[in-house]
Amino acid sequence: MFTGIVEELGEIVGVEPSDGSVTLTVRGPLVTQDAVHGASIAVNGVCLTVVDAKDETFTADVIKETLDKSGLGALAPGSKVNLERPVRLSDRLGGHLVQGHVDGVGEIISREPGERWDVVTVSLPSDLARYVVDKGSITVDGISLTVVEAKADRFSVALIPTTLALTTLGHKKPGDPVNLEVDVVAKYVERMLGDRR
Repeated sequence: MFTGIVEELGEIVGVEPSDGSVTLTVRGPLVTQDAVHGASIAVNGVCLTVVDAKDETFTADVIKETLDKSGLGALAPGSKVNLERPVRLSDRLGGHLVQGHVDGVGEIISREPGERWDVVTVSLPSDLARYVVDKGSITVDGISLTVVEAKADRFSVALIPTTLALTTLGHKKPGDPVNLEVDVVAKYVERMLGDRR
């Protein structure tokens, strides 16, 4: 479980394809400080299992299912990625509950720069629209954000200077893909209400 509060802007340093899967090597000095084989680290919002960690890098295997349902397949050496270690039970929950299970991939539609923040509009797969509401939570590339406005095929978020400086969303341009995870609480509520009918 994660919070969507990015700890570090890491970098892809290796991509090794193999039979439809990929082994990623990621540089992240902060998140590798206590990383061991089997640990979880979210990479752009996708929970990955550490295979090996050394010299401020870690490797993780990414299977075809994950490549098909996330934007990780588009990563190449030099790509910047948002990194977060799992939340500990003693930690404050600064963002919202994030599982690291991507629900779909959106695309940056537009950016409206402001003096202190940017408003970014992201396309929304139709099957996810029912879970996204104005002032609700959504995870974009692993970042916990508040929805400014939700529509049937898109939503907008306002990015503060810290988010712009310390995450991939400060660098993404229209046309770039982003991983989306909707609020898991909304999915459970829908399931419970559906079972009562």
